[in-house]
Amino acid sequence: MTNKLAIASDHGGLALKTVLKDMRPDIEWIDLGTHTEESCDYPDFASALADCLKNGEAKTGILICGTGIGISIAANRHKHIRAAVCHDVTTARLTRMDNDANVLCIGARVIGLNVALDCLEAFLKTDFAGHQDGGERHKKRVDKLG
Repeated sequence: MTNKLAIASDHGGLALKTVLKDMRPDIEWIDLGTHTEESCDYPDFASALADCLKNGEAKTGILICGTGIGISIAANRHKHIRAAVCHDVTTARLTRMDNDANVLCIGARVIGLNVALDCLEAFLKTDFAGHQDGGERHKKRVDKLG
């Protein structure tokens, strides 16, 4: 995966977003907001990230809200997005390998920093199995998503 990564959060995910960026200075971050703790609406940031991926500025992204659920629902309304809420390394790895997810969603209020970092690492280091020999079953399923 590329070292250019789009990232966005609502106010509930701002602190985690900031720490993740600080801990991975090797990544070229495209930070789409929010930048304050003022209450804001997660669908706006999911849409901004979806637009960023659609325009080709980045191929993958991370969205963060309180649980990861709301922002993933908002992101998945965009046809070119396959966003998955991950709570551990296994789900982060499998969503890339089996589902070709292009957006990792994290819940800042439900997982800690170390788990979030582990999820990020697994997501970035895992390739879609549909691109490998024997991965046809996964590609066929992902193709049915649209």
